[in-house]
Amino acid sequence: MNLTKELKKIVQGEVKSDSRTLDLYSRDASLLEIKPRAVVFPKNKKDIQAVVRFVASHKKEYPDLGITIRSGGTDMSGAAIGESIIIDVTKHLNQIRKVSRGKNGGYAFVEPGVFYRDFEKETLKKGLIIPAFPASREICTVGGMVANNAGGENTLSYGKVEDYVEELKVILEDGEEYTFSSISESELRRKLILKGLEGDIYRKLFRLVKKNKDLLAKAKPKVSKNSAGYYLWNVWDSEKFDVCKLLVGSQGTLGIITDIKLRLIKSGRPSRMLVIFLNDVRLVGKLIPKILKQKPETVECYDDRTLGIALRVLPDLMKRLKGTLISTAFSFIPEVGMLLKNGFKLPKLIILAEFGGSTPEEAKERALKAMGDLKPLGLPMRFTKSAKEADKYHLIRRESFNLLRQRVRGKQTAPFIDDVIVRPEFLPKFWPKLHKILDRKEYGLIYAITGHLGDGNFHIIPLMDLSKQRNREIIPEIADKVYNLVLEFKGSITAEHNDGIVRAPYLKQMFGGKVYKLFEETKRIFDPQNIFNPGKKIGATKKYVFDHMKTGG
Repeated sequence: MNLTKELKKIVQGEVKSDSRTLDLYSRDASLLEIKPRAVVFPKNKKDIQAVVRFVASHKKEYPDLGITIRSGGTDMSGAAIGESIIIDVTKHLNQIRKVSRGKNGGYAFVEPGVFYRDFEKETLKKGLIIPAFPASREICTVGGMVANNAGGENTLSYGKVEDYVEELKVILEDGEEYTFSSISESELRRKLILKGLEGDIYRKLFRLVKKNKDLLAKAKPKVSKNSAGYYLWNVWDSEKFDVCKLLVGSQGTLGIITDIKLRLIKSGRPSRMLVIFLNDVRLVGKLIPKILKQKPETVECYDDRTLGIALRVLPDLMKRLKGTLISTAFSFIPEVGMLLKNGFKLPKLIILAEFGGSTPEEAKERALKAMGDLKPLGLPMRFTKSAKEADKYHLIRRESFNLLRQRVRGKQTAPFIDDVIVRPEFLPKFWPKLHKILDRKEYGLIYAITGHLGDGNFHIIPLMDLSKQRNREIIPEIADKVYNLVLEFKGSITAEHNDGIVRAPYLKQMFGGKVYKLFEETKRIFDPQNIFNPGKKIGATKKYVFDHMKTGG
């Protein structure tokens, strides 16, 4: 079958299969490379429906057919690449339909291809924001945030995307569009007697979560945030039944999201930052409760390697800070003084605790109270005097590794243990064991660790030359060791970045065989022919990951 020719017959938008397009869409932000057969740029929802019906009607004859929905392509788990048809929604399905403000916040109605940077500009005009944006806020889309159940620096106080999704419109395997939202028990009873696909889904899903209620409650990861698996434990709380809780974070494996209703909160709370320099990681267990006592908005961190990288690329960092070169240079004097006092030994962790308030005075008071609570620990600390000074620390966290990557030839980012989470009280024991794995001489890893310390969530990103066979071979070996350690401490293999292909092989280990079978059953309920994003979350193997690693920059 000439797939491109057949697709052009049924869609109004563009269909491309030239080598340049296929090469471009064979990669996302993961360490994988998978070439598709065709890329569709749908003009409207009808185009997506036509492609879904086409694949469904030809699936038996051509079992390899499938649909991978894609927007910003910033996914680090391989969920935005696939072997068959890619549908890119950023070109046409990128409308912000409405942003409305009420007394306590507001709502937004958007299409999945809207870039978050554009979305935020519109919401801020009305003094509103969705606070669950990720670090990739400048290049990611709202649809991708929903598909991955994104989180970021504000998640500690404000939660993840799942906490802000009010309603989703989704195209299912019959090619029809359905609307899902939180419904009451009486509304659920009406859904359960519906005929057709919608009724089938509600009946089967309700039966599954009700029958396995205790098992699912035990399976829910005991951490503050999680993106692994299907969130079956959140669907039914005996009062409300919400399929959105399952669709958020499903990475396009259950259906294709076409419209999103989001709850928004008021923006612009004043904040002040407390910077803590930690030489002994064993103090984390004592430090975190003292910080959390004052209800910080964020508690971010980066390690000594990241700070070391920042010092290596300092001229480039200074260019990215607003102001004159001289004023920027002076802003780093406190860090130089601290290094002199510490014998030029870098602190093991730099912790950024940001405190908000309804007024600048309230924010300052919270930060100073936390500073007072921490004084008995004898830690070097800085209370930032301005937003610009706080930006300096955020910039080090966000940009240092990117700048190093640009300077190091022949190496690229290799995210495969990029999103682990354990409860903060376990960090004093977890941290040394993690470094014992990463710092093994035979691996020779160049890496940095940043993260959300208040949640115990860390992003570990190595720089590797993937053209070398040995480097590719150690990736599954390191991943096994790190994920074994994370699960030893009752953590999750992914807090924000989701499973995709890279982490899918570890889901059975994390949740156990019984729960994994429920994930498989969930996939069959929504997508019995395996049309939607095949091989993501369910069905990927370590061999598949290894066989599809990039071998170049």
